[in-house]
Amino acid sequence: MKVYTTDKIRNVVLLGHGGSGKTSLCEAMAYLSGITSRMGKVDDGNTLSDFSKEEQKRKFSINTSVIPIEWEDHKINIIDTPGFFDFVGEVEEAVSAAGAAVIVVNGKAGIEVGTVKAWELCEKYKIPRIIYVSNMDVDNASFRQVVEDMTEMFGKKLAPFHLPIRENEKFVGYVNVITQTANRWQGKEVVPCDVPDYSMNNLSICRETLLEAVAETSEEFMERYFEEGADAFSEAEIRAALRTSTCDSSIFPMTMGSNALCQGIYTLLDDIIKYFPGPQNRVVAGVNTKTNDIFQADYDFAKSKSAIIWKTIVDPFIGKYSLIKVNSGVLKADDTLYNVDKDIEEKIGKLYVLRGNKPIEVPELHAGDIGALAKLTGARTGNSLSTKATPIKYGMIDISKPYTYMRYKPKNKEDVDKLSQALQKLSHEDLTIRSVNDSENQQMLLYGMGDQHLDIIVSRLFNEYKVDVELKTPKVAYKETLKGSSDVEYKYKKQTGGHGQYGHVKMRFSASGNLDEPYEFEQEVVGGAVPKNFFPAVEKGLQESVLKGPLAAYPVVGVKAVLYDGSYHPVDSSEMAFKMATIQAFKKGFLEAKPILLEPIVSLKVTVPDSYTGDVMGDLNKRRGRVLGMNPLMGGKQIIEADVPMSELFGYCTDLRSMTGGRGEYSYEFSRYEQCPSDVQEKEVALRASKVAENKTDD
Repeated sequence: MKVYTTDKIRNVVLLGHGGSGKTSLCEAMAYLSGITSRMGKVDDGNTLSDFSKEEQKRKFSINTSVIPIEWEDHKINIIDTPGFFDFVGEVEEAVSAAGAAVIVVNGKAGIEVGTVKAWELCEKYKIPRIIYVSNMDVDNASFRQVVEDMTEMFGKKLAPFHLPIRENEKFVGYVNVITQTANRWQGKEVVPCDVPDYSMNNLSICRETLLEAVAETSEEFMERYFEEGADAFSEAEIRAALRTSTCDSSIFPMTMGSNALCQGIYTLLDDIIKYFPGPQNRVVAGVNTKTNDIFQADYDFAKSKSAIIWKTIVDPFIGKYSLIKVNSGVLKADDTLYNVDKDIEEKIGKLYVLRGNKPIEVPELHAGDIGALAKLTGARTGNSLSTKATPIKYGMIDISKPYTYMRYKPKNKEDVDKLSQALQKLSHEDLTIRSVNDSENQQMLLYGMGDQHLDIIVSRLFNEYKVDVELKTPKVAYKETLKGSSDVEYKYKKQTGGHGQYGHVKMRFSASGNLDEPYEFEQEVVGGAVPKNFFPAVEKGLQESVLKGPLAAYPVVGVKAVLYDGSYHPVDSSEMAFKMATIQAFKKGFLEAKPILLEPIVSLKVTVPDSYTGDVMGDLNKRRGRVLGMNPLMGGKQIIEADVPMSELFGYCTDLRSMTGGRGEYSYEFSRYEQCPSDVQEKEVALRASKVAENKTDD
C-alpha cells in the first residue's frame, strides 16, 4: 500500500446495532475497492474483519478491526466495530480513533437500541456522521420510514442525499437529490434513467431541506436563496456548502444501499471522500511533559512526531500489535519512540497497516493515519508515543467500567500460573476485562460487560491459551458481628505423658461500634491471674477466631473482647494453651451475644429512558432496594439512585437489558454494611452449615 498524506486520509468508524450489516458493508467496500476478488459472508466465516475463530464460530463481531482501502486516490481506514453491548469497550476505542462515522441502520428493522447508542457516542466525541440504511434489497425495507423515525428522534438535521427506486418490490436504482437525476443498476453498470413520478414529491421535500442547509452557511447564500429560490446555487456551491455543514455536524446526510448486491456502496464511498473531513480539519491536543505546555498536535505533519495507542491486539497466532493513530509528524520505519507513560524508549523497527489480521508493511505513516507497531514490549492501550526531546502525553481513552462478575478457577490446579498470564494478555487487549483477587472471601473474580462477554472470555481461554476455566456464582462478602454481650470462661486442659497443656480465660464480649476493625482487645487482669507474657497468645487466638466467625464462617468485625480473669499452671501453661482457650471462649461468647450477619450495601445508579422508570423501580423494590431519588437527564432519561444489597444484584445486567430493551445502563459502588433481615440470615446460615461442618467454606 502506498503512502498517503494527511489530506488524502479518512478515518471512518462503522457503528450500529448488532446485525445491522456493518461487517457486510465493510466487505462490500473492500470488494469494490479491489482488495478482494469476491465478497465474504458473515455466515460463511470468511470476512476480512471477523477473522478470529470466536467471531467465525458465533457469526458476529467481537473485536474492532481496521480495513484500509484505497478509493479515488484517497485512503479510507474503515474501522468495523461490534454491535452487541457486551463489547462496548471495543466501540469506544474505535470512536476515539475515528474522524467520522457511518451509522448503519437495518432498513427492515429500522431504528434499534444500537442506533441510538451509536448516535450518543458520536455526540460525545463530536464527530460528523452519515446514516446508511442497509438491506434495501429485502422485502419490507423502508428508507422513508427510517428517515421519518430518525428525524423525529434526532431533529431536522437529517438530509437524504439519495432516494430509492423500487420496481415490483425490488430495489433497482436511486435518485440523487443534489443533481435531481436518477440512475439504475444493469448488471454491474449504472445507467441514467428518468426520476419516477412517485419520487417527485419526496425529491422536492428533500432538496428543499438541503438547500435550506446550504443557505444557512453564509449571509450571502441566504440572500440569494430568498431572491432566486431553488435555482440560487450551482452544484459545486451546493456540494461545498454541504461538506462544511456535514463536517461541523449541522447536517447529517442519509443514504442507502444493499450490501449483498453491492448497490449504493459506490456512492457511499464517494460521499465519504466528498463530505467527511480529513484529519487536518480536526483538532487534537496533548501536554508537553517537559514544559507542561499544551501541545496542539492537530494532525500537523510538520510538527514533532507523536501518536497514541488506541488498541492492542494480543493474538497467540499473529503476535502482539499496537494499533496507533499518528497525531503529529511523520513516523518512519526504524524510528525510536519514547513511551511517555512507561518512561521507556523503543526502536519501532517496521511500520505496518493491518488489514483485518494481515499486516502490510509501509515505509512511513503521516499525521492522521492509522497503523500498527509490532512487539512493543511495555506498551499498553492508551499510551502516548513521541520523541524524548518533545515528550507528549495525550488523555486516556474513556472506556466503560465492567460491573458483571463471576467467580472463576481453573479446572486443573496446575494451570493457575498459565491462567494468570492468559488473563493478563486478554486484559491488555480488552480494557473491559478485569481479574480481581478477593482474598477476604478466598475467591478470584472475573469482571466483564455482560454474561455473553464472560462466556466468550472463557471460550477464548480454552481455545487460544489451552486453559479450561469454570465459572461459579460468586460468594457475597457477608460479615459477622454481635448486637448483645456475653461473659464466658473456658479452660483448655490436656494431659499427656510429660508436660500437659493448661490455659484458663474469663472474657467479656460486646459490640465495639467500629465495623472497620475486626476486634478491639483489652485486658483487666488483676493480681497476676493470667501472667502478662500470655496476653499476646490471647490476642493471637482472637486474630485467628475473627477470620471465620462461628455463625457462618464469614469474617468477624466490630467485636470488643476483654480478658478480665483466668488462671494458669506454673508448669503446664503455654502460649498454645492460652491461644486455644481464647479460640473456644470466642466461639462460645460470640454465639451467646446475639450474633448477626451483615451484608454489603451498594449505591446503585440506573440510567433509563423515562418510559421505563416504573418497571425499574418496581424491580429494585423486589431486590430489597431503597430508591433514594430520581434525577432527570437531557434526552428524556432519568438516573434512578438506590441503595441495594449486593447479593440482590447478581444477574442484574441481563435483567435490566431485558426490562428496558437494552436501553438501561447501571453503575454501583460499595457504600456500607447493614444487618441482614432475619429470613436472609437464616437461609445463609443454613446454606453454610454443611460447608462449615466439612470445612469447605472456600468452595
